[in-house]
Amino acid sequence: MDTHCHLDYVIEAGKTHSWARAQEVGVKRVLIPAVAKSNWARLAQLAEETGCYAAYGLHPIAQDEHSQTHLQELERWIKTYPTLAIGECGLDYAIEADRALQREYFAAQLDLAVRYDLPVIVHARKSLDEVLQMVRRFSGVRFVVHSFTGSNQQLTHLLDLGGYIGVGGTSTYERAQRLRRQLAEVEASRYLLETDAPDQPICGFQGQINEPAKVLAVARTLAQLRHESVDEIARQSWHNSALFFALDRQGV
Repeated sequence: MDTHCHLDYVIEAGKTHSWARAQEVGVKRVLIPAVAKSNWARLAQLAEETGCYAAYGLHPIAQDEHSQTHLQELERWIKTYPTLAIGECGLDYAIEADRALQREYFAAQLDLAVRYDLPVIVHARKSLDEVLQMVRRFSGVRFVVHSFTGSNQQLTHLLDLGGYIGVGGTSTYERAQRLRRQLAEVEASRYLLETDAPDQPICGFQGQINEPAKVLAVARTLAQLRHESVDEIARQSWHNSALFFALDRQGV
């Protein structure tokens, strides 16, 4: 399962058959996270057409598009449409966006996730310490920090809070030495595979539009780092995804 793929943007970028190619290499499902209210309806339609899953939320990178009313609309939306998670949401301190407002939107979505017993897909760029501090305030929230790149201390803190890490294209680059050491040793039950397509190109495919079939390359990298077979990684990652997202509720 590709647990983080903006399939709507992949298709808009011209990769119209990307889901079919993913299925051909054995990808069973894709989770498509939202970034703003403006793409919720497209995600709902795409999920219905493909059999993939959707997550709905308000991403900090699209903060200029958000309004306070969108938080209330988000709650109404997840009551109406099948929803696997809240997100993508979180904090991004690499962009010029009001940090206090980012924290306000993030906290509201964490609260929503707790109240509706949904996991959270967290974006944390140059903000991981504060993200983890905020998550701590919401007891019992299930969360994954997608595209994890953090220190050993941050990883320990994240795992102590019960969090998962998203493993994506960054791991395929040999220069990501700290991350690759962490992935070699992290508890097997706490990682989820992702592509973040159409972004984060896989090593060897720089300059190309990323797509969900490339999650296989991520699995191969993780297998190499952990001295396991790709089949073992595939089984474990599917098990982790099923548990984290409570896929049994979806009849999977």
